[in-house]
Order: sequence, then structure tokens, then C-alpha cells
Amino acid sequence: MTQLSAPSLPPLSLYIHIPWCVQKCPYCDFNSHGVDRFKAATDTPQDAGLPEKAYIAALMRDLDADLAGVQGRPLVSIFFGGGTPSLFSPEAIGEILTGVETRIPFADDIEITLEANPGTVEQARFEGYRAAGVNRLSIGIQSFDPEQLKRLGRIHNNEDAIRAAESARKAGFTRFNLDLMHGLPNQTQAEALKDLQQAIDLQPDHLSWYQLTLEPNTAFYQAPPVLPDDDTLWEIQQAGQALIAQAGYQQYEVSAYAKSGSEARHNLNYWQFGDYLGIGAGAHGKITWGHHKGGLEIVRTSKQRHPKQYLKALDAVSQRTVLEQKDLPLEFLMNALRLKQGVDESLYPQRTGLTLVSLSPGLEQLQGQGLMVQNEQMAQRAPRLATTDEGFTYLNAVLEAFLVSD
Repeated sequence: MTQLSAPSLPPLSLYIHIPWCVQKCPYCDFNSHGVDRFKAATDTPQDAGLPEKAYIAALMRDLDADLAGVQGRPLVSIFFGGGTPSLFSPEAIGEILTGVETRIPFADDIEITLEANPGTVEQARFEGYRAAGVNRLSIGIQSFDPEQLKRLGRIHNNEDAIRAAESARKAGFTRFNLDLMHGLPNQTQAEALKDLQQAIDLQPDHLSWYQLTLEPNTAFYQAPPVLPDDDTLWEIQQAGQALIAQAGYQQYEVSAYAKSGSEARHNLNYWQFGDYLGIGAGAHGKITWGHHKGGLEIVRTSKQRHPKQYLKALDAVSQRTVLEQKDLPLEFLMNALRLKQGVDESLYPQRTGLTLVSLSPGLEQLQGQGLMVQNEQMAQRAPRLATTDEGFTYLNAVLEAFLVSD
């Protein structure tokens, strides 16, 4: 295998998973564990709180084992996801960031995001996270409707949600995202738009607005609530996107909207098939190692899922998969085509080691069907791999053209 130099490698990010939450929401299929249930399944004293110190030590042990993947690159972004990372104290978050920076250099303009729930934070905590080095928040609102919040199992209320956004700004966060869902149980178009307008009125620089889906291994999947019909969902989507655009946000990804220049850099690195280390219980990573057999050797990893096992593990890796060359076109496009404007086509050979020929005949077929943009439509812009508006609407059908049968 021929190693790539650092300038030839993709940008590098770091994902840090904090797996605990106050209680498991009925729609959530993330690797999250209610605090009380976790304590009951461990030898931890019931009044001892979260094992911050032990988990930080496990995170650093995990990161040390992954350092070979850095390959001379600085971190361009860090994202604390969960679970509910804001259950960890500002001091703990600061200790983690200090530990990371002693091992991997930070880019001068590094973006450091922490997910927070309104029911677990107050302004003093936000100020502490800001002082610890976090420079962007993602606040999980989901809805401002009191009845919907109860149905969704959220521990905050409408006032908590509004206060959290205001506190973020007062604490010095010029960049924060609000997470909001639509297509909630029995939700009407008017109710969905009222939720969305409330989020817009709080003036975040970024919105994540996405439809509730019933995922396996969730309480909602086992006992499904009554959701809006397809026609109502379509009307909500169309009216909501018009409202968001009118407020000055641009859709740049399937469910992400931002003021100009406020796109989430961490998520952009995912969609542009960049590299990322993943540490923490159940965290996933993707690292490019170099040229190998006509393409690039790209390795995906996942870590021990349950925090109890993760805390005890000397080797946190539970699975390591080398992507097969035949799967790289779909792997790349599953990410890149989530972007509304797609990507410069030169990114494909850079990130996969393959030529554009490997995308034919799927690309030609989709261009002929009007689902992907043809280069002559690009005018003065560099040729791009991008869907048309219709293709973006039917993205799953577009991706099916690049499926490779075994």
C-alpha cells in the first residue's frame, strides 16, 4: 500500500460520543442509555452520578489507540454527540478537550460543537462550556408544543426551550443550531409551521428540521403513534421550506438549513467523504490509509456500544471494516448527494482513488432521466456531481442506480 501525504489526505474530524441521557425518548434509536437504568446495571453506587472521570480515562485510552489514523493532520472539527453530552459538567468537557489537544493539533479555526438538551442546562453551564473551548451548540428542541413534548418523552417544556436558545446567545455563542422535528403524532400543517416559526424567531444561525420516522428498536416502532398522512407530510415539507427560505436560511443538506457561511463544518466533512476518528461508546470512525489495489484503502470502525463494556475495554474497537473498491462509488455518493449543491466532481477521485468512469453507466442513466445534473448545465461553475431538484426529492431512487450486486 502506498501511503498518502497529509496534504493529500481528506480533512480530519473527531466525533466524541457521550452515551447517557436522563431518559430514553420513544423515537430515539441512537446509542443512548438512561442514567438510572445504567446505574442499575452496574456496580456504581446509585448516588454516585455519572462516571465522568472513568469515562474520560476510557476516551483518552480509545483516542491513543486511534492516533495512527491522524497521519500528521490537524483536527478541523470536534462534535460531542449522544445521548446528552450536556449531562457532563463543563469541567469534564474541558478536560476532554485538553486531553485531545495534547495528542492532536487543532486547526486555527476549529469548530467544536456540543449537543445540549434544554432540560439539562442553564446559562451558567453554557458559559462554562464556552470557557472550556466549545464554540458551537446544537440544542435539541424537537417541538415547542407542550402536548407534543409529552408524546416525545422530552423532559423540557416550551419555556425551557426558548430560555435555552436565549441563554446560548447570552453566554457568547454566536453559532448555535436548533434541532426540530415535523410530522409528529397527529400534527397538522398549522401546528408544524407554528413550531418552525418559533424556532426562526429565536434567530439561530443554523436549523436542523427533519421528519419523525419510526425506527426499529424504539418504543414508537413497537407501539406506533398515529402520524400525518403522506399528503399532509408533503404539504408540511413544502410550506416549511418556503418559510425557512423566506427567513434567510439556505438548504444545503437534506435536513440542514443555515445562514450564509454558517453551515456545520463537522457535518460537511461527513458529506464530503472526509475522515473522522470516533471515540466513545458506539462511536463510528472512517479513516483513509493510502492507495491500495487501484483505489484507496478506507477503513470504518465502530466501538463497543454499551458503556459498561466500553469502560472496561482495553481495546474499544468492536468492528473494523475495509471498504471494498466496488462499494466506494455508492459509499461516496450516499454522502455527497445529500448536499443540495452536490460536490465538485474532482472530489470523487481525491476521496476514493477511483476515476469518474467508475460511476458509469449509472451517472449517464440518471442524467438522461433528469435526476442528476449534466456538466453542460453548470455554466461557469466547475463540473459537479449533483442531483437536480427532482433527483434531490427522490434521492433513494438515485442511489439505487449505484448499487452493486454481490
